[in-house]
Amino acid sequence: MPVWLQNEGAWIAIGVSLVFVVAGWVMHRVFLSILKNPAPAPATRPNPPDTPNAEPEK
Repeated sequence: MPVWLQNEGAWIAIGVSLVFVVAGWVMHRVFLSILKNPAPAPATRPNPPDTPNAEPEK
């Protein structure tokens, strides 16, 4: 085994790096699945007449 792998800190660094690579791969897959799905239909709610931005009724 190489000298640099006989150090305990090297194995911790390799393990942490591997965790970050796996987390990045999982996030990539989740983002792709979210972006491939169609957008949900927007919810339509009428403006209540007592709101300050409501348009006056004609």
